[in-house]
Amino acid sequence: MAMTRVRPGRATRSLFKSRHRPHSVPVSGRPDSAVIDWAAYIDGHRVSTDTVADAVRLIRDGRLTVEEESAGFVWVGLHEPSATELAELAEVFGLHPLAVEDAINAHQRPKLERYDGVNFFVMKTVGYVRKEPIGPEVVETGEIMVFCGRDFVVTVRHGAHGELGPVRARLEGDPERLALGPAAVVHAITDRVVDGYVCVADAVQEDIDEVEEAVFSPERTDESRRIYRLKREVIQLKRAVGPLAGPLRNLGSRRFVPAEIKEYLRDVEDHLTRVREQVESYDELLNPILHAHMTQVTVADNKDMRKISAWGAIFMVPTAIAGIYGMNFDFMPETEWKFGYPMILGVIAMACLSLYRGFRRNGWL
Repeated sequence: MAMTRVRPGRATRSLFKSRHRPHSVPVSGRPDSAVIDWAAYIDGHRVSTDTVADAVRLIRDGRLTVEEESAGFVWVGLHEPSATELAELAEVFGLHPLAVEDAINAHQRPKLERYDGVNFFVMKTVGYVRKEPIGPEVVETGEIMVFCGRDFVVTVRHGAHGELGPVRARLEGDPERLALGPAAVVHAITDRVVDGYVCVADAVQEDIDEVEEAVFSPERTDESRRIYRLKREVIQLKRAVGPLAGPLRNLGSRRFVPAEIKEYLRDVEDHLTRVREQVESYDELLNPILHAHMTQVTVADNKDMRKISAWGAIFMVPTAIAGIYGMNFDFMPETEWKFGYPMILGVIAMACLSLYRGFRRNGWL
């Protein structure tokens, strides 16, 4: 694969000059700083170098020593880099300031843009995680930004999801695919991101099925809070999945993508379409579940109100009779009769029993 060879500038010679470290090692000696991984790839095979500058020099000069000559591309991976770290790479690879600013600040929508021959691709990553030991699972999002040139790929990852270490390892195990150049890396990353969508969508589907079963079960449960939470998680998932369709379709039409990779990108696009339709159906499914649950709650409340009203009507009978005979007038019927008290108790009992049977027959009790 022919690559453009240019003489590295001063920034290339000084890039991470004092940082002789293997990949996946924190920079600046701080455990919370960016993690960087780099490699030069020639004909699909990895060439280990001590520094990023050596990898760039190997590819762009075509040699690491006087005897070695080859061409390929460099893949540099960053995790939440600082502005200084990304600025050094921007100077070496000619990254546009606007794209660099987006990569530092994150919180971008999925998009594909081109700056001076460098393609800038943004994707959302998702994960379904449990923040508390006994709390519900929620959808968390991150971002992956990819700068893709003719002889380099720079990936910037934000968030805890979408680790690219397995992607690099899988590609290095397939030299023929990796020999296709930076486009092969872009495809592998998009494939992993979309696979993450599928996993999260399946997990959300399981929770929706559980809620649906609970709503229509004979037991009375309050699932309104859980349904609203699932609707919020579905919205988060839709914001990540939906906007990626356009950029992914445009990526397949770019000239730097070989025909072999375009076929694989179409397959990724099919997977994205399926998961997007799946996520959209969740919202359509949760709405009737919520309506059914609210209807059940209303019906249950009405039943409770009928029971309360029925018992209230039954207890009004002895209350009314006792209130009448508690007024202590001198001239009241049956006050001097020795059977008056048992008779009143009998009347109260018969009236209450009649009301109880009537309410029970009508389904109020």
